[in-house]
Amino acid sequence: MTNTTLTQRDLKQWQTYAEIHSQPAIWRAWAPELTRHISTIHEWLREKNHDEVWFCGAGTSAFIGQAVAFYMNSHSPLARFRSVATTDFVAQPGSFLRQQGKLLVVSFGRSGNSSESIGTLDALDVLRPGFDRLHITCNAQGVLATRSAPGPGELRTVILPAQTDDAGFAMTSSYTTMLLTALACFDMQAPQPMSEMLCRLADAGEALLSSFAAQPAGSWTGPERAVFLGSGVLLAVARESALKVVELTSGQVPTLWDSTLGFRHGPKAFFTSRSCAYVLISSDPHTQRYDLDLAQEIRRQYGENTVVTIGSSPDCNIKLPTIGNDGWTAVLYVLRAQYLAMEWSHARGLNVDDPFAGKNLTRVVSGVTLYPLILK
Repeated sequence: MTNTTLTQRDLKQWQTYAEIHSQPAIWRAWAPELTRHISTIHEWLREKNHDEVWFCGAGTSAFIGQAVAFYMNSHSPLARFRSVATTDFVAQPGSFLRQQGKLLVVSFGRSGNSSESIGTLDALDVLRPGFDRLHITCNAQGVLATRSAPGPGELRTVILPAQTDDAGFAMTSSYTTMLLTALACFDMQAPQPMSEMLCRLADAGEALLSSFAAQPAGSWTGPERAVFLGSGVLLAVARESALKVVELTSGQVPTLWDSTLGFRHGPKAFFTSRSCAYVLISSDPHTQRYDLDLAQEIRRQYGENTVVTIGSSPDCNIKLPTIGNDGWTAVLYVLRAQYLAMEWSHARGLNVDDPFAGKNLTRVVSGVTLYPLILK
């Protein structure tokens, strides 16, 4: 029996391993029901014709919103999509509530029970009950799934398959499936029919995960530091990728994320010869030039093995098919970081499903004191 087989057997003890590998099958199975959901959602959105759309969540859920906002602002006639983290909104709602006109607030949540999700709903109930709402959540019993709106704003709710409510600490299938669901809801001119696209993404995801599982155990040691870089939608994916690694390794692998061009403006000081940069190469020909230039620069300065490129360019270390565009292919880019985070956590003797052992960080953020709004 080879070392690779032994190490894969060790990894299979973790719920996180099963949840990472389950993602392609979840996307494929979700496609028919998602198609039914979006026919209703699209009709509602056309009727409402909102002036602005907010995408709201905390942590990984906020990064979903950031990715969708990036994508939609480049695929919509009006740049009217905005990422608003609930962690920012709850602390200072007055900084955001100046918008007049018809506004839709989209809330993402794996559990739907985080303190900031509840705080956002509380603030909207008091300050803007006329805003429409769309809740996308993985937990049918959570607040986002069960709480009604006071009106006159309307509420729509999309509840994902139960298996997306990850039992492990890290958001994996919840992240990718909520991202695909949001794209399906708002991209009314998707590159391909929904069932076809999700099946193609599932096929590609299964191939990628199989290739990661086949790598030798020596690759598990990981770098001293990890950096994730991307542009546009892939900047949001880089941010999620960095979070996955620092979460599952309990901070033992420090991470940084930035835009491809922004990295040179100071954050590059974080990088050492014992670091590794994961550069998410855009499929857009113009953007791709900048991504590849930075990857080549880091290799020249720090060595060939300090960079891993991920994308559809022929020279990429990890090759992805282009399925639609960067927005729709985003769920494939993040798989590398999910897998690395799991491997590096296991290699350091951590409990991959609960790397903090219930201390410092927990699966669902709760216990945040929500203070009553002071109305002026």
